[in-house]
Amino acid sequence: MTTVPPRQTLADGLEISRILTGLWQVADMEKDGATLDPEKAADDLDAYFSAGFSTFDMADHYGSAEIISGRLLARHGAGERPQIFTKWCPEPGPMTADVVRRGVQERLDRLGTDCIDLLQFHWWSFEHPAWLDALHEMTRLQHEGLIKALGVTNFDAAHLRLALSDGIPLVTNQVSFSMIDRRARGPLSQLCAERGVRLLGYGTLCGGFLSDRWLGKPEPEDISDWSKMKYKRFIDAAGGWSGFQGILSAASEIAGKHGVSIANVATRWVLEQDAVAGIIVGARIGEAEHIADNRKLFSFALDQEDRARLEDAFAGTDDVPGDCGDEYRKPPFLTASGDLSHHLAEMPLAHNAIAAPHRPDATKVLTGSDWEEIAGYCRAQKTGNRILVSGTTAVAGAARAVAPGDAGAQTTYILDKILAALTALGASANDVVRTRIYIVDEADVLDISRAHGRIFSEIKPANTLVVVAGLIGDHKVEIEAEALLADG
Repeated sequence: MTTVPPRQTLADGLEISRILTGLWQVADMEKDGATLDPEKAADDLDAYFSAGFSTFDMADHYGSAEIISGRLLARHGAGERPQIFTKWCPEPGPMTADVVRRGVQERLDRLGTDCIDLLQFHWWSFEHPAWLDALHEMTRLQHEGLIKALGVTNFDAAHLRLALSDGIPLVTNQVSFSMIDRRARGPLSQLCAERGVRLLGYGTLCGGFLSDRWLGKPEPEDISDWSKMKYKRFIDAAGGWSGFQGILSAASEIAGKHGVSIANVATRWVLEQDAVAGIIVGARIGEAEHIADNRKLFSFALDQEDRARLEDAFAGTDDVPGDCGDEYRKPPFLTASGDLSHHLAEMPLAHNAIAAPHRPDATKVLTGSDWEEIAGYCRAQKTGNRILVSGTTAVAGAARAVAPGDAGAQTTYILDKILAALTALGASANDVVRTRIYIVDEADVLDISRAHGRIFSEIKPANTLVVVAGLIGDHKVEIEAEALLADG
């Protein structure tokens, strides 16, 4: 087999190396305030490029990674050149055309280019509906030629489906994917197969834990490396050190059979998943390069016996709970710090509760909809310990129906709006005791029910679902909810 990384086409005019060089460790290396020399660091990246590892992945918060990659780009003309992928991870808030353009322009300026090969978007909380506004604005900038292709990062299957059904031309979703974190093999991969989206897998080595150096070693007590702090939480979530060692032992047997490393087996397993276009392997610039070891990845393939041996080892671990991206959106946060303190000072509310002056014990949530003023209602009202949420449809902006042909996607968007109202009033999904669902097509029952179950499968509030003669416009579903707090 070849030792040159094979190529993968993501979009017209965008062909990538299936092994992407990840630059997240730049932030770790610069956390004490000393930045890397951009020209010297670009020399190191050029060595990867010359060896066929031509695609580099970074983000706005990876220290000076974009600047270093810009220096690399400047060395190559219009011919064969590196592919640069970056991410924009804004704080939740209004995503106006100006806000989005400034975010994209900053990426262009730091990279020193007039077009980003792949711009990936991350959003911290789907209760803040402006994420969809941002993606529509990014699509407009793509049409202007500022972005070659659009992707997202850490999106679960439900919200990736919602974005696609609302007309966003996404080509990739970058998610955690490893022999420890196998969530992406589920609904997300199925959706990608249906919609033609490809996955970019990161964390494939779990911060270096999936390597020969940890085979048979005792569980570490003190970890100072950010990446290892994060992925040790994944190991714990998957059942702990014993199960992890079982996977390492199986991978070691397979590595010995093929004359490669455990890291090679771990990365090869992810790369062979059908939905995966490429995997991202981190580079600690100037300190360690893994070009020779990464090349071995293409000198072998896993056979049926290898895959069966790994599945046996997986059976000795637990599934990481939730869907892809949940580690950033709900406790227990599987981040280095165990919360979002390295990313956000606080999570801003989508809406604020205000007093209801006609009732001294009442507060309400207004979302700014024109219809709230025209018809005289609020999104939700809390009286004592009871919260009532108005019938809610999938409306973005003043009156645009979101995902008009997809009832399941509309349900996802509606439930996000309901949860945002509850959060503003000090409640959560756990406090919901009743939902009522109105639909226009009986054929949509299963899709709507699955979207409802994604939120409420463990809570199981009382529920009513009825088929009605019609809803206004392109809305296929409307939902109202009632919540009860433990104390008033």
